[in-house]
Amino acid sequence: MPFIPHTDTDVAQMLQRIGADSIDTLFEEIPANLRCRGLDGVPPGRSEAEVARLLKKRAAEDSGNLCFLGAGAYDHHIPAAVWEVATRGEFYSAYTPYQAEASQGTLQVIYEFQSMMTSLTAMDASNASLYDGASALAEAVLTAVRLGGRKGSRKVLVPASVHPVYRRVVAAIVHNQGIELVEVPYDAVSGRTDPGALAAFEDDYAALVIPQPNFFGVLEEVDALTDWAAAKGMLTIALVNPLALALLKPPGRWGSRGQGADIACGEGQPLGIPIASGGPYFGFMCCKQEHVRQMPGRIVGRTVDLDGNTGFTLTLQAREQHIRRSKATSNICTNQGLMVTAATIHMAILGPDGLKEAAAASHRNTVALAERVTALGLERLFDGPFFHEVALRAPVDSGALLRAMGEQNILAGVPLEDYYPELANGLLVCATEKRVAEDIDEYAAHLERSLTTLGAPERSVQPQM
Repeated sequence: MPFIPHTDTDVAQMLQRIGADSIDTLFEEIPANLRCRGLDGVPPGRSEAEVARLLKKRAAEDSGNLCFLGAGAYDHHIPAAVWEVATRGEFYSAYTPYQAEASQGTLQVIYEFQSMMTSLTAMDASNASLYDGASALAEAVLTAVRLGGRKGSRKVLVPASVHPVYRRVVAAIVHNQGIELVEVPYDAVSGRTDPGALAAFEDDYAALVIPQPNFFGVLEEVDALTDWAAAKGMLTIALVNPLALALLKPPGRWGSRGQGADIACGEGQPLGIPIASGGPYFGFMCCKQEHVRQMPGRIVGRTVDLDGNTGFTLTLQAREQHIRRSKATSNICTNQGLMVTAATIHMAILGPDGLKEAAAASHRNTVALAERVTALGLERLFDGPFFHEVALRAPVDSGALLRAMGEQNILAGVPLEDYYPELANGLLVCATEKRVAEDIDEYAAHLERSLTTLGAPERSVQPQM
């Protein structure tokens, strides 16, 4: 529906009708020191032609680059059919169904998504209503505390190998609720959480977060960590890459006895969502059946009507705009419906075999890339097994190296020193299934030239025997 702004005359007439002197009068209850007196960071309005020209310029900046970035946003192949279907009008403009049972198409899409996610994670129940992976982890922490793990503790163990931005988001969301996040260091050799080092954490904690793979791309010892948490009476929160689960043991089967994690969450972007100037994203969360009433968001169920026809309904919707208000499990006001739709179509097109092939190809490409660059003088930071990201250390300043590679239209990696000062000149590099052999050759060729230009020490070549 077109937006028609109010004229000054319209505003004056409305103020006169309600008996207010000015718009400011409507906000007089807000203390003056809390009022915003201007939006300095917002530029002045532009014409339609100027906006179109600016956006085309920005879009052009994203084109023509070979992407070897990861760190939570991945350049995976997305079949053309995914967004051809997802952007149809009935999907593209659909909103949260407040008259739910009248929205059978939307409910079925959510039901199919939840079914696929429970299959992928081997968990009992899934929701479809989280903003992104970082806030999904925050909601998982809140859920674990509500569930009363370890005698009602309000402390949660979060490894330093969890995405640093996720940790910041979680802290911002939970700290005012009296929840303490206790950092667990990573092992400097393997790059993962050492189960043996957890003996230092003997206090009462509600839950342990286990990333798989972790921020460095390293695979954690999930069975040993899950067993340790269970022995201590803690809940286990699995923070997972959904594509990796096509190859790895799902969180619902973690533990030496296969008892599984209590909650699984993560970022759904690898499932058919493009990387487009910082978004969009969507989070997911799954849990065991006994925890389902504390899981935020909505759950769609499948049933039959009086005539025996299949129908879909909102099974659980304990949200604030319905009946629970302050007792609601979450304040999320709409689900990520369009992203969930695209992810559902993506998983349906690829199927289990396609997801497995995409994950395996991503891993092969990252292994191939790591072998090429280590032969040129970079070194692996950690010796632990990895999935489709690998942490490397450059023999020169990493910032200068990334800039040099960027001048050749190669997004060569994410600097680790920004998040981990101890990992000087560290890079996090990712090669998805989209990176073909020619891309890796081009990366290696420009890397070799850049290292020479930046004065990297010459590599000693051992004579062959």
